[in-house]
This record gives sequence, structure tokens and C-alpha cells, in this order.
Amino acid sequence: MLTKLDTQTTVPFYQPVGDECEVFERAFKLKLPLLLKGPTGCGKTRFVSHMAARLGLSLNTVSCHDDLAAADLTGRYLLKGGETIWADGPLTGAVRNGGVCYLDEVVEARKDVAVVIHPLTDDRRILPLDRTGEVLEAPDNFMLVVSYNPGYQNILKSLKPSTRQRFLALDFDFPPAPAETKIVATESGLDDDKCGQLVRLAAKLRALKGQEIEEGVSTRLLVYCATLIADGMKVERAIEVALIEPLSDDSDVKAGLRDIVQAIYG
Repeated sequence: MLTKLDTQTTVPFYQPVGDECEVFERAFKLKLPLLLKGPTGCGKTRFVSHMAARLGLSLNTVSCHDDLAAADLTGRYLLKGGETIWADGPLTGAVRNGGVCYLDEVVEARKDVAVVIHPLTDDRRILPLDRTGEVLEAPDNFMLVVSYNPGYQNILKSLKPSTRQRFLALDFDFPPAPAETKIVATESGLDDDKCGQLVRLAAKLRALKGQEIEEGVSTRLLVYCATLIADGMKVERAIEVALIEPLSDDSDVKAGLRDIVQAIYG
């Protein structure tokens, strides 16, 4: 499914590690677009969900991919009941009705997506719809947020400076150990001591990024692991399925990761 409209009234848990919540609130107040940079699973999507709910805004999330074109965001004509009708895409719907439109991993989308979002990222805040002849003006309660993982992208899939410099930007990383321990404990229900041990293990595994493994252990995977342990799974097995197997398919690399686990857990 391309989009998800989230209108939940409860605010999802998010543990701030700096002034990112204040920056988001000011960006929304001043009608400025926001770019989130950081590794997979470090909390970017949860942050947007938290802030949208905190500000009482609907949230349209689009997971970008290689086949995502501008028309998937703006909309297209569809045949329905023998008639041709226009169907808004998620970006157009957010511009018409207000709310946050969040384009996750925006660099994965086709290049024509940047052309569409550019007019929404300057003082015009407009969305031209060539197919319908409309020019939509974004309401005060509309906000565009995009994200990407700069450490994972290659030169063929980087965000152009002409696009980056249209956004305020926040740099995300994995939380400091005390904050990450609190996040994992809150999300999983596992006690703080055991979560702290998992966080220490994650730090050791993340030190291998760019060497034995492409990406470090995400906070998301730590939560998965802790949730399994809290549900009664043996620690060793939970670590294997949540922190070892997702990181590599290479048997030698996995053996090295298990040695690190053994050193932490004895």
C-alpha cells in the first residue's frame, strides 16, 4: 500500500535527544519544509508520527521506491463506473486538506518527484496540477517532511544540493545509551538492566559498520529483540533472530557477531 493516513488521537512515544521537537514545531509554525537525515531504524519515522499527533495533524506517509513517480504523489485519472474521475494522490490530498505529508527515503523515488515538490518548498507553497489545470495553495496547517539515509546512498541516489537547500535539516543518529535504553524498555516492557545490556551489545555491533556489515543495528531491531525476550524467548535465540541474522548472510561474519555476543553475555 502506497500511503497511510494516520489520524490517531494518542501521541506515539518518542524520546527526544536534543531540540528536534522544538525545531519541528517552529518549522510548522513558520511554514518551512523539513529534511531528516539519518540511518535506517534510528527513529525518524517515529519522530514524524509523534510530532504530527502532538500538533493535532493528520499524517500521510509515503514509502518511496524506485518506481514511485510524480503522478503517484499528485494523482491521476481513473475509470470508475464508466466515468473518468480524478483521484488525488497523497501529496495533493495533504495540500488540499492540510496535515503532514512525509516522504520517507525520498531519494529512492524517480527524479520527477523533486520537480513536483520544489514549488512547495519556497515562499509560493503551491502545487501545480498540470493534468487538471489547478494550482493548489498549501494551507497554513500543511507541512512537507522528507527523509533519507545519506550513509546508505551512492552517487547515483543522492539528494541534489538544489533540493537539499530548500529544506531545514535535522541530523539523526542512534540515541545515546541512556536514552536508547529508555526507548527499548518503554517499547518492549523489558526491564532497564536487560535493555541496557542489549544497548551495549548494539554499540559493539555498530562499530563494525562499513567493515563486516553494511548497516549497524537499528533501535527498531533492539526493540524487536527486547520484545521477544520479554515474551519469554531465550536471550541467545532472540539475539540470533533479531540482531544477527538481519545484519548479514555471510556465515563468517555471523560467526564474528556471535563472538561479540558471547563477550557481552559470557
